[in-house]
Amino acid sequence: MKQGLLIGDVARRTGLSVSAIRFYESRGLVKPDRRPSGQREFARADIRRLSFILIAQQMGLTIEEIGDVLSELPDNRTPTKADWTRISQHFRKRLDDHIAMVERLRNRLDGCIGCGCLSLKSCALYNPDDRANAAGPGPRFVVTAEKVG
Repeated sequence: MKQGLLIGDVARRTGLSVSAIRFYESRGLVKPDRRPSGQREFARADIRRLSFILIAQQMGLTIEEIGDVLSELPDNRTPTKADWTRISQHFRKRLDDHIAMVERLRNRLDGCIGCGCLSLKSCALYNPDDRANAAGPGPRFVVTAEKVG
């Protein structure tokens, strides 16, 4: 049987600090075994779990959401490609929505973003009579896919 990785090894492989790994452990996102000496012993699959956590956080998922997704992975064996494919379906739509919002931002940043400020001379063209206000506060043309009007 292969020996697991120590927390320092996992930190070097993931780019995470040891304290961040301990935090994720305290939240139940990784569950290392303990050696007789008390040292944490991580499975190699924990590198993937921690990398997934980093990506999911950068996508804007909360620790609770990440925990919900990771709870579907097996604790008693290394996750397979099928396991990872299954859980990826949970956040694929969220990622697609995020990509669409970033594209809208890129495409509309130099014009009206639907904030309702009416300070640009061109707002009379993009948002006449402050119609964006009817859709709610904030940058409506970037946050939502539909244009008001």
